[in-house]
Amino acid sequence: MTTSVPYPAEAPTRRRLLTLRTALRSPVFLVGAAILGFWVLCALIGERFAPYDWSATDPLQKNLSPSWDHLFGTDRLGRDVFSRVIVGARDVLTIAPAATVLGTAAGTAIGLLTGYLRGWVGQVLDRLNDSFLALPFLLVALAFVAARGPSSTTVVLAIAVGFTPIIARTVRAAVLVEREKDYVVAARLRGERAPYVVVAEILPNVLGPILVEFTVRLGYAIFAVSTLSFLGAGVQPPSPDWGLAVAENRGFFQLYWWPVLFPCLAIASLVVAINLVADALREATA
Repeated sequence: MTTSVPYPAEAPTRRRLLTLRTALRSPVFLVGAAILGFWVLCALIGERFAPYDWSATDPLQKNLSPSWDHLFGTDRLGRDVFSRVIVGARDVLTIAPAATVLGTAAGTAIGLLTGYLRGWVGQVLDRLNDSFLALPFLLVALAFVAARGPSSTTVVLAIAVGFTPIIARTVRAAVLVEREKDYVVAARLRGERAPYVVVAEILPNVLGPILVEFTVRLGYAIFAVSTLSFLGAGVQPPSPDWGLAVAENRGFFQLYWWPVLFPCLAIASLVVAINLVADALREATA
C-alpha cells in the first residue's frame, strides 16, 4: 500500500490559512485593525465628513480652545484642527505604505539572494547590506532628501532605501533556515534551477516573517514621514500632514496646546494600531 505525498506547496498554503484565521480571531488584531481601518477611512473620504474646509483660514477664529463648534479647537491661522487631523491621514497613509511596500520588495529580493546563493556573489551582497546597516536610518533619509529636494516621491524613496537592508537581513535569516530543509534538497535533486527553488519553494515558506516585518516597518514609516515633515524635509505646506502641523504650531505650545497635541495623538494611535496588528501576526506565525 502506497501513501501519497502532497505537493510541497500545499503545506505552506495550509499554514498561511491557519495563520490568517488565528490572527483574525485575536482581540489584539481586531482592536488594531479597527483603529487602522478608521484612519484608512479618513485618508480615503476624510474631506467628505470633515466639518470644515481644512485649508480655510479665519483670523477672527484663531487659537480657539476645543469646543462643540471646533472639537479640537483652531490653530494660529483660524483653521479647524479637527478637520486638519482627519484629512491629514491622507498624506501619511499614502507615503508610508508606498515606502514600506517598495522597501519590503527590494529587501525581500536581496534577502532571498544573499540567503540562498553561496560563494562570492552572496558574500559581496551580504557585505554591502551590512555596510548600509551601519548608517543611521534618519541620516540616510535626510541625505537622500537633501540630494533630491523635498517631495512626496523623495520621501517614499528615502524611507524605502533605509528599510531595504533591514528587511533584507530578516529575510536572509529566514532563508538560511529554509534552504537546508528536505523540500529544498528534494527540489535540487529534481534538477530545479535556483530561481525556481527560491521563488516557488523557499519564498512561500518565508512569507510569515516578511508579513510581520512589513507591518513593523509600516509603523516606523509613519514616524519617519512625520519626522521628515517636522524637520521641513517631507510634505510641504499647506498640507495638513500631522508632522507638519506639529512643526507649525510647536512655538505656541505653552499658550495653545491643542494644535500640537491632537496631531501627536493621531500619530501615536496609528502607530499603536499597526503594532497591535504586527504583534498578533507575530504570535500567529511563531
